[in-house]
Amino acid sequence: MMTSYLQPIALLEMSLTCAVVFIILLQKLSSKEIPFAVRIVLALLWVNLFFWPLGMSLELPLSAYVRGVTGDLSIVTMLLLWSSMLPAAKNTPLGFKVPLALIAIAFYPLALGFGMMDPYAWGYGSIGFLIAIVLFAIVCGLVGWTKGVWIISFAIIAWAAHWHESANLWDYLLDPFLAIWALLAIPNAIYLKRREKAQSGYLFRAG
Repeated sequence: MMTSYLQPIALLEMSLTCAVVFIILLQKLSSKEIPFAVRIVLALLWVNLFFWPLGMSLELPLSAYVRGVTGDLSIVTMLLLWSSMLPAAKNTPLGFKVPLALIAIAFYPLALGFGMMDPYAWGYGSIGFLIAIVLFAIVCGLVGWTKGVWIISFAIIAWAAHWHESANLWDYLLDPFLAIWALLAIPNAIYLKRREKAQSGYLFRAG
């Protein structure tokens, strides 16, 4: 009963995520800003394309095949992607990406058995781990990134409600795609900073 309830939700989430990813790629290829109304129409079209079986010798929806490769994405990843569709959506601050990258660097080797400690076990109801996540959300609010507070709050609520098949809080907060995105953000930020500095030096060069 629980599985039959969760499967459509998971497929709908993956369908929406795939649609948003396509819109983001389309925006990067376009020289003009795609209007919000057009984004909504495109999202609805692509969600239906990925959610419903289309024949073509496919027994399952396209989103089911994508999910079979990627697994369930974390709530944090999905909300970050989906919220990028909103008008005047701001970039995720580097102050969130850097701690996330550091956590991923420490978490994945330890979770895979490289060490005596298994942080993945904390996700099964550790009060200390939950308090640490709440404190991190509070810090996000104190530095002015209120969207981060909402995203982390929704992830905790989804975990408490058993929204996905996993009962581990880590799976609602972090996934490999989010970790890779955060890790790539650091060298990208360094590159952009150097380019900005170089351009500034060129503009104010004597003569």
